[in-house]
Amino acid sequence: MVPARELAHLALAPFSFTTYLPFLTSMFLHGGWVHVLGNMLYLWVFGDNVEDIMGRFRFLVFYLFTGFIGSLLHIWMDPDSHIPTVGASGAIAGVLGAYFVSFPHSRVLTLVPIFIFLTLVELPAVLFLFLWFGLQLLSGVASLGVPGEPVAWWAHIGGFVSGAVLVHVFRRR
Repeated sequence: MVPARELAHLALAPFSFTTYLPFLTSMFLHGGWVHVLGNMLYLWVFGDNVEDIMGRFRFLVFYLFTGFIGSLLHIWMDPDSHIPTVGASGAIAGVLGAYFVSFPHSRVLTLVPIFIFLTLVELPAVLFLFLWFGLQLLSGVASLGVPGEPVAWWAHIGGFVSGAVLVHVFRRR
């Protein structure tokens, strides 16, 4: 998904299926093994609980939709970018946003560096996700106006916020 190209396609053919295909296919491509393994780690830790409150089909639609919204925000914030965007980070961030509002009392086992030592600490999930979102927001603001920014920070932000809001729509009654 290349923001400048997709914006042009959206303007020319807003109702064409092929206009939206790069949004979908880019979610299944990654920039390397660290990228895909990082996304899978977050999906493994947070995704099963979110899927449980939605059901499989609703979770799939939710996942794809939050990824799409994340991509749209990335395009909106950097419309002239010709750098290809790959990864499911917007969708994964959507799952994190849904977890943030759905499981406020959960705890996650977290690897924390203390000086030169690494230790495992159980942290409240809301604290972990709040810090994660804050880092994405700070990085996104810092990237404004920076040509060639390689990370789609605004896709993370858009995915997280849309996930936090849309979980209420996709949750099973």
